[in-house]
Amino acid sequence: MGPYYSALLPEPGELSATLFIEISEKDQIKPVLDRFMGIDTGRHVWLEMGRGVMVPGEFEAGHSDEEKGKLAAVHFVRFAFSPEALGAFRASDVHLVVDHPAARARARLSDETKAELLTDLAG
Repeated sequence: MGPYYSALLPEPGELSATLFIEISEKDQIKPVLDRFMGIDTGRHVWLEMGRGVMVPGEFEAGHSDEEKGKLAAVHFVRFAFSPEALGAFRASDVHLVVDHPAARARARLSDETKAELLTDLAG
């Protein structure tokens, strides 16, 4: 595995993921990506456990340029867990949350997915 991909692997206590903005119509690529500008900055994507314990997604730099108005369709995201957040992940329902003007969604992770991710978090 090359050094670029090795950098994407999570450390113990972290999860990494790929966020893909799927666009099926070629003529819609720029308009759709323009609407999602800024999704990789600030606090637009996070994991939420139980009653408000949140782990923000930290996006890999270099996949957008707001000054030039360019946003990539693929982003690498890392979630770094504190001990408190890890405990909440084990004990609570877990949701992936997106809160951006272009899209708002909240999806509960299945028990099977949560169990697999707990294995990954253990390193």
